[in-house]
Amino acid sequence: MAEIEAISRLVNELGKLPGVGRKSAQRLAYHIIGLPEDDVRALAAAIFNGKKQVHFCPVCGNFTDVDPCAICADPRRRRDIICVVRDARDVMALERMQAFDGLYHVLNGVISPMNGVGPDDIRIAPLMERLSDGTVKEVVLATNPDVEGEATAAYIARLIKPMGIKITRIAHGVPVGGDLEYTDEVTLLRAFQGRREL
Repeated sequence: MAEIEAISRLVNELGKLPGVGRKSAQRLAYHIIGLPEDDVRALAAAIFNGKKQVHFCPVCGNFTDVDPCAICADPRRRRDIICVVRDARDVMALERMQAFDGLYHVLNGVISPMNGVGPDDIRIAPLMERLSDGTVKEVVLATNPDVEGEATAAYIARLIKPMGIKITRIAHGVPVGGDLEYTDEVTLLRAFQGRREL
């Protein structure tokens, strides 16, 4: 039996979402079609309004619907420490731990020559501008521990070093519950280098 064109279009659009394969897209499409019309309208409005209203914070680059974002506007946050991350998802992950009380700077990417992304293609210049007034005493580089993340962290560290600002890098190592025999060599090396006295 041929698929109905409207369902096929819905499946194709849903299939463009990250992590949604053809079968998942079909399941979602049939679920949406089975919903009451008001629920479908509310879902469509939430998607449209989310896209229309959410933008990058002009200060830190995080997603927001107000200017500046809630984190930048919060007077309880420390102004002397900035955590540099790749994207808004990283801000959300770090905020879940409820241990960092400073500000963020979202690069919205990492340096990746293989993909044609250079330092001018991500938000490094706005970071340097934020650091220029002398308020910030420490920059925490929290990019991913992959080749692009390490290259980006090293590049930023070289730019900041002459400013006399403390530069730290988040630790990388063996995850809690992980087995040493199944951990790759790079992760083990990082864990060994980052060892501390008990």
